[in-house]
Amino acid sequence: MAESSEGLGTVPEHERILQEIQSTDTACVGPTLRSVYDDQPNAHKKFMEKLDACIRNHDKEIEKMCNFHHQGFVDAITELLKVRTDAEKLKVQVTDTNRRFQDAGKEVIGHTEDIIRCRIQQRNITTVVEKLQLCLPVLEMYSKLKEQMSTKRYYSALKTMEQLENVYFPRVSQYRFCQLMIENLPKLREDIKEISMSDLKDFLESIRKHSDKIGETAMKQAQHQKTFSVSLQKQNDVKFGKNRYINNYRIPEEKNEVVLKQALEEEDENEEEVLTVQDLVDFSPVYRCLHIYSVLGDEETFENYYRKQRKKQARLVLQPQSSMHETVDGYRRYFTQIVGFFVVEDHILHVTQGLVTRAYTDELWNMALSKIIAVLRAHSSYCTDPDLVLELKNLIVIFADTLQGYGFPVNRLFDLLFEIRDQYNETLLKKWTGVFRDIFEEDNYSPIPIVNEEEYKSVISKFPFQDPDLEKQPFPKKFPMSQSVPHIYIQVKEFIYASLKFSESLHRSSTEIDDMLRKSTNLLLTRTLSGCLLNLIRKPHIGLTELVQIIINTTHLEQACKYLEDFITNITNISQETVHTTRLYGLSTFKDARHAAEGEIYTKLNQKIDEFVQLADYDWTMSEPDGRASGYLMDLINFLRSIFQVFTHLPGKVAQTACMSACQHLSTSLMRMLLDSELKQISMGAVQQFNLDVIQCELFASSEPVPGFQGDTLQLAFIDLRQLLDLFMVWDWSTYLADYGQPASKYLRVNPNTALILLEKMKDTSKKNNIFAQFRKNDRDKQKLIETVVKQLRSLVNGMSQHT
Repeated sequence: MAESSEGLGTVPEHERILQEIQSTDTACVGPTLRSVYDDQPNAHKKFMEKLDACIRNHDKEIEKMCNFHHQGFVDAITELLKVRTDAEKLKVQVTDTNRRFQDAGKEVIGHTEDIIRCRIQQRNITTVVEKLQLCLPVLEMYSKLKEQMSTKRYYSALKTMEQLENVYFPRVSQYRFCQLMIENLPKLREDIKEISMSDLKDFLESIRKHSDKIGETAMKQAQHQKTFSVSLQKQNDVKFGKNRYINNYRIPEEKNEVVLKQALEEEDENEEEVLTVQDLVDFSPVYRCLHIYSVLGDEETFENYYRKQRKKQARLVLQPQSSMHETVDGYRRYFTQIVGFFVVEDHILHVTQGLVTRAYTDELWNMALSKIIAVLRAHSSYCTDPDLVLELKNLIVIFADTLQGYGFPVNRLFDLLFEIRDQYNETLLKKWTGVFRDIFEEDNYSPIPIVNEEEYKSVISKFPFQDPDLEKQPFPKKFPMSQSVPHIYIQVKEFIYASLKFSESLHRSSTEIDDMLRKSTNLLLTRTLSGCLLNLIRKPHIGLTELVQIIINTTHLEQACKYLEDFITNITNISQETVHTTRLYGLSTFKDARHAAEGEIYTKLNQKIDEFVQLADYDWTMSEPDGRASGYLMDLINFLRSIFQVFTHLPGKVAQTACMSACQHLSTSLMRMLLDSELKQISMGAVQQFNLDVIQCELFASSEPVPGFQGDTLQLAFIDLRQLLDLFMVWDWSTYLADYGQPASKYLRVNPNTALILLEKMKDTSKKNNIFAQFRKNDRDKQKLIETVVKQLRSLVNGMSQHT
């Protein structure tokens, strides 16, 4: 009972707790649940049972309610599905309506903003118009001031400044731009002075750039004036009966009139096209600047500045380009710039008062003239082309004539031309060095063949050759000289013409011109032509035949020197009998060349002999000779015969000397071959073979290959070899040793040392090759004789060395 009553007591408590749980907030459930565990120990189990029963009751109620409302829920879902389609359509329509509404609103907003902006602009414009009506006259006047300054109307600009300060600025003084203008006016006044100076600087820069054009125009005018004067002088000479010669032809009177008429027509045409310095340069900046500085009381500053700047420009103009000497255009540009500079100064001198004085221009010209002379002296030394030097001379003449026309002294320039004349002659000599070299290279060094009278006259017209015997010979025939002779003669005359060109327009006398031509021609002959001949003679490819022809050529060139002197006389009209007339030195020049050619003949002939001797191929151990002379020696003798036949055109002494020198050199070469230290042994058979070769040499010498030798003079060249070989061939040692040192000795030319060397070579052969085996068998005394002779020869050699 107790337990049941106790259980009944807890049930209402559990229901209360469940009600509190269902009715209270979730956050307050904790204390309620705690009370379940605080009552009785097993009360929570009962509570759980009560809780489960309550849950089941609620589930039953929910189920009943769901069963009751299920059909309505289904119907509601069905209706909701139907509404969803309409809702989507409505959403699309609402979205479209919103978009159109937004677009319309944007346009309205834009127009509204435009209206607001326009209202603001309208208000601002009204305000600006009101202010501009007050400020515009000031701005217009200030703009006018700027325009006047930009157009360099400085006096008008100053008046405008006065109007602004007195009338316009007080009206708008409250504005900042007015204060800026007021502050700027003093600076503008100062700028007027600076701008005028800037214009002057521009003017100076302009005339610096156009100096060459100004100078070119002035030099052309001077050249045209000179041409006209020369033509007029020619006509006057004809009228007064003066003969004028050009290339030895008198100018007819009618031709002079035509020349003068053409010159006058050219002068008229040139006058129509003549440009003055005012046409090429605007001098107004100088006038304006000078006037402004004069008004401002600062004229001295302007003059000093102008002169200082012009002196700087003068130094720049006088400074040449490093490559000026390479072309005539470089010199022309240099001269035209200088002429342009001084033409401008001359114009300033005559149109202004005090800016440039005569003393100033004279000082400037003297400074420039010294610099010009130094520059021309230096750069002309680099010129290697005579045509360029000649054009430079013509430019200097035109340059001097032009400046002389403006009142500048130019005598020092003409003095400089005499220095350049020497340089011109040097360049001519260098050029003709190449000309002569080409002539020598193209020459075939054979007599000129001619097959008819026309060819004969053609050669005679080029070179003064006279030979009655050659004229009588029938065609075809040959001139003794080669093609280079007439070509050289023509080129010497061309050199004289080229040297003569430099004297034109220098106003020198005929005597001075004649002296110049003769001196330059002497240099051509003694230095240039002589040097080319010597170089030609020493060239390796020049053979003996060519050397012979060179000697013949120099002989004819030497004979032609008198015609060159007559040629110069005809040009200058100065007789050769005049006391101070310079003679041509061609005779010594060609004689020296001939001597050099002769020496080269001797040298080359010996070299050719050496070449043949090097072909020698002796078998120094042979037992018996071949019975005939060696092939190389016969070829050498045939070569010498053919060469000495060519020598018949040479002077007798030259041919004889060459022949004697050749024989002596051949004899020396053969002797050297026998005594060669590398040759260790020689057999008697080899000596006999060598003797056959020497016999052929003696036969050649006795055949008189060159006429003029007396007796056996030429054979004496081989006497040393002959006596040496006879001594060994005859084995005549007793006679040699007995007569040694006697003037009448049979073997006088045999040196003991030479005999000893050869004998030892034969002695070595007897040991190695048993050459003397028969002697030892047949005659043992002969071996003893050899040893005895060797001892005696050594004694003689030792005696000679002690005596020496």
